[in-house]
Amino acid sequence: MKTTKPHLNHLRLCRIPLAISLVLIGCGLFAASQSDDTRSYRIIDLPSLGGTNSRANSINDRDWLAGYSNLTGDQTRHATLWRDNKLTDLGTLGGPNSNVTWPFQSNSGIVVGIAQTATPDPLGEAWSSAAFYPGATGTGYINLGFVWKNGNMHALPTLGGNNGFATAANDAGRVVGWAETPVHDSTCVPPQQLQFLPVIYGGDYDRDNVKALPLEQGDTSGAATGINDRGQIVGISGICDQAVGRYTARHALLWDKYGKKIVDLGNLGAPYWNTPTNINQRGDVVGFAGAPNDPDGNFLQAFIWTKEHGMQGLGFLAGDVHSEAYGINERREVVGLSCDGNGNCRAFIWHNGVMRDLNDFKPADYTKTLEQARDINDEGEIGGRAIDANGVRTAFRAIPRDDE
Repeated sequence: MKTTKPHLNHLRLCRIPLAISLVLIGCGLFAASQSDDTRSYRIIDLPSLGGTNSRANSINDRDWLAGYSNLTGDQTRHATLWRDNKLTDLGTLGGPNSNVTWPFQSNSGIVVGIAQTATPDPLGEAWSSAAFYPGATGTGYINLGFVWKNGNMHALPTLGGNNGFATAANDAGRVVGWAETPVHDSTCVPPQQLQFLPVIYGGDYDRDNVKALPLEQGDTSGAATGINDRGQIVGISGICDQAVGRYTARHALLWDKYGKKIVDLGNLGAPYWNTPTNINQRGDVVGFAGAPNDPDGNFLQAFIWTKEHGMQGLGFLAGDVHSEAYGINERREVVGLSCDGNGNCRAFIWHNGVMRDLNDFKPADYTKTLEQARDINDEGEIGGRAIDANGVRTAFRAIPRDDE
């Protein structure tokens, strides 16, 4: 669908998905699409590496799904790629674990994520990556962002510190994430010690060219979490804190023109956990935001930000108290998860102001619960995770029936 040729970028933004009737206002403003009342999906369970927990976190317009799969025994997990429903183990950088954690979206043939090296972390930091690995092996090693291409995983450099993290890439090969500097930051909560900054790596697979993005005035640390083909980057800015959200996400930011201009996306009433997770080619942003009086992030709310209307909360499915948005396509269809007070979650799809349970549109003979939806491409295909009655979690691909 998309092309890597720069002179076709304008056509890429105006692409019309197959088998869906659309009304265009100018370029890319979709006024009509498939009715939510007639929506239905075929669900495909994706193969695993032998463990009981797999998840598809990204799906691009070439129908590449990427995420993770636990190995047998569930003590380690590896970054994985599903193409034609076949699983490729992307390996690690020498340590036990790796993961593709965010909806990276690139159609250029690269995959980005995080991986442990075999080198012990000299400062004993848990780093941002520990939350994305099994607890038994999640800490103790230096962790770096990676780029995988043509069967090879390559480490990305830091800003002089020990650890790094890669989240997303665009079709020009620009990769974003965050990386530690050598600066010991007094705002860090132990075991975190070093400052970290949002970074962008050079285009055309120039992974050694790393540049820090600016922070909001007065902030000390931050991270980049998404990028589109127009050079718009989203992420967070705040203090070092625990290196996982919270006060590091005091500000949700959009860096325009590869970092030359900063736009503060606002919040939903709280100065923490304001985290963009994805940006489409039109510059629409989704993510999750903190709730007042809840700095621990127990009750986040999914949001969409548009240039026209700013940040708007998406709400929750009936009976739920927590939601997070991760994927958005050019039709402003948003996917994510909605959870009750006991942590039981359901995948949602949001469109035209309405959040719907994705389970309402699955086949009657598919008995697993669609627990999380993590990304959606321009054909409306969704990647995520399902759970069965025994607690086994399986990566899935949901294909709209009208796309068959």
